[in-house]
Amino acid sequence: MTDEIRTALNWEDVRIFVALARYGSLSAAARALSLTHATIARRIRSLEQTLGEKLVERRPDGYVLTPAGTQALGPANDMEASAAKLLRGGPDGMPNGLVRVNAPPSLTQSFLVMRLAKFTLDYPSLDINITTDIRNVSLELYETDIALRFGRPDDGNVVATFAVSLGFGFYATKEWCERIKNGAAPLFVSFDESNAHLPEAQWLSLRFPRARIAFRTNLQLAQADAAKIGAGIALLPHFIGRNCGSLLPCSLEHTPPSREVWLITRRQTRRDLSMRAVIDFLTQVFIDERELFE
Repeated sequence: MTDEIRTALNWEDVRIFVALARYGSLSAAARALSLTHATIARRIRSLEQTLGEKLVERRPDGYVLTPAGTQALGPANDMEASAAKLLRGGPDGMPNGLVRVNAPPSLTQSFLVMRLAKFTLDYPSLDINITTDIRNVSLELYETDIALRFGRPDDGNVVATFAVSLGFGFYATKEWCERIKNGAAPLFVSFDESNAHLPEAQWLSLRFPRARIAFRTNLQLAQADAAKIGAGIALLPHFIGRNCGSLLPCSLEHTPPSREVWLITRRQTRRDLSMRAVIDFLTQVFIDERELFE
């Protein structure tokens, strides 16, 4: 496409390109932007003509970036972030604009949502979008700005900072704890088959190979709910188990291992004022509430 006549850069084309790269399909990008499929496709062609490069390729399962598209995504995201800051305004020297955070479902729903929502009250011009995703979303493809992950990443141009050690324990009703003390065989609540690969599910299967799992679900909060009504014993992160008033620690013969939580960001964005404010807040939250996790 390098021989085509280039036109002036259109910000709307850039905004739509970022959305398509983020969501991976015309349908998802169209829904997010309240536009038609045809408009998305037309704007992408316009940007490709402007830049003189093929930016995306259509695959059976959606759209993927070409090498040129990957190279263009960084500056395009910077433009989107700058536009958000301009639109939000706010006092000079104060965080503003949008910061996106991604974390595992249990950590998001049981810990981060309330704390980050409260944090925004101190910064009226700062918006936070927090999402959960079973897969590891990509910082390099700008799918998120800050990610909290189990385990330290070993690749990519990212900065990883240790956040907290996530401890686990067995939690059950008072009645189930009494049964275990009296020698009863444990009955468990655990992950469903599609999540049997998770470390907690594998460890439970290895240590208690003959134990029955009476109730299975993909979410640890749902496992806690099932344990509350006596469906069985749940292997839960302490920050969930300790906040369930009707559940008690249940002593079994094996002690579950802990996992490390790491805070991950793109190297080039850590100095951004809004990013720095959210990073510092999350870092301090895990320091202040470490006893809840360990």
